[in-house]
Amino acid sequence: MQAVAVRRGETEPVVMEKPRPEPGPGEALVRTLRVGIDGTDHEVLNGGHGGFPADDDHLVIGHEAVGVVEDPNGTDLSVGDVVVPTVRRAPNGTNEYFERGEPDMAPDGQYFERGIVGAHGFMSEYFTSPAECLVSLPRELAPLGFLVEPISISEKAFEHAFASRSAFDWRPESAMVLGNGSLGLLTLAMLETSDTFERNYCLGRRDRPDPTIDIIEELGCTYVDSRETPVSEVPAAHEPMDFVYEATGYAPHAFETIESLAPNGVGALLGVPTDWEFEVDGGRLHREFVLHNKALVGSVNSHVGHFEAAVDRLQDLPGWFFDELVTGVYGLDDLDAAFADDDSTIKTAIEFDAI
Repeated sequence: MQAVAVRRGETEPVVMEKPRPEPGPGEALVRTLRVGIDGTDHEVLNGGHGGFPADDDHLVIGHEAVGVVEDPNGTDLSVGDVVVPTVRRAPNGTNEYFERGEPDMAPDGQYFERGIVGAHGFMSEYFTSPAECLVSLPRELAPLGFLVEPISISEKAFEHAFASRSAFDWRPESAMVLGNGSLGLLTLAMLETSDTFERNYCLGRRDRPDPTIDIIEELGCTYVDSRETPVSEVPAAHEPMDFVYEATGYAPHAFETIESLAPNGVGALLGVPTDWEFEVDGGRLHREFVLHNKALVGSVNSHVGHFEAAVDRLQDLPGWFFDELVTGVYGLDDLDAAFADDDSTIKTAIEFDAI
């Protein structure tokens, strides 16, 4: 079968031939339909994130997949079921986090991530997966199923942020997403179509005309140019934010978020920055936390429950949004376009087969 991988010492994806995998006990064989490409894939290719399987000279990439069950192999699944795989797997057996159904809470060293670190991903014609790591979705959603994984990431972040405010009667009205990449835009659409927030903002660094700004404003949200209005100045220029979702990996944003929050507000940090030393006024930020009951939560990965919530959420988002968000679906003969990283590219996917 054909697969897209990166070899050790290289930074470009290549198509290679691999044997079709055989499902083990409790696993199903899945025929891949589409696999999405995101910033993490680019970080893996560039060597800034992730790691290769211990005994291989390459890593099959891709963690945002949707496929059709080809061989249920004695599981409760059926041939033809449309499924999305979760990403984390237990290394060398299991551990307490996986046994509790909370793989997303496992610390470094106690998980592999398919297509990212320690285990091959899903960007191949077929893949196998334990049945309990496959989430079903309606057949009509198959073309967009590769968006379930990124949506699940935000479902978890929302859950943890709201849990941090659950000790009192929190009534948020305003929210801001930091970052207008595909994850930021998906999250903004989730916020805008929910009944919780009345006013939503998205911060970026783009000049008009720009397709992401068009999406932001078509959603009915406000675009904030960080070159004109830094995060810490948003309260004066617009309003203090009850909720901030950081999806940039720009390290100063973690601290600027504290200043942008309204009293009782919460920020969710999802970007993964490189090491970066800079000066902050720790005392002032400490006071902001204490005197205004603010909170920050970090969030990474997601579990089956978040994937199931993401399937429901996918059905609630408007159809036009996907038409503008997904800027290209490509075959294996067009990897350059699929992995393009420019201002005209928002979200792309590799297509292996149709349902």
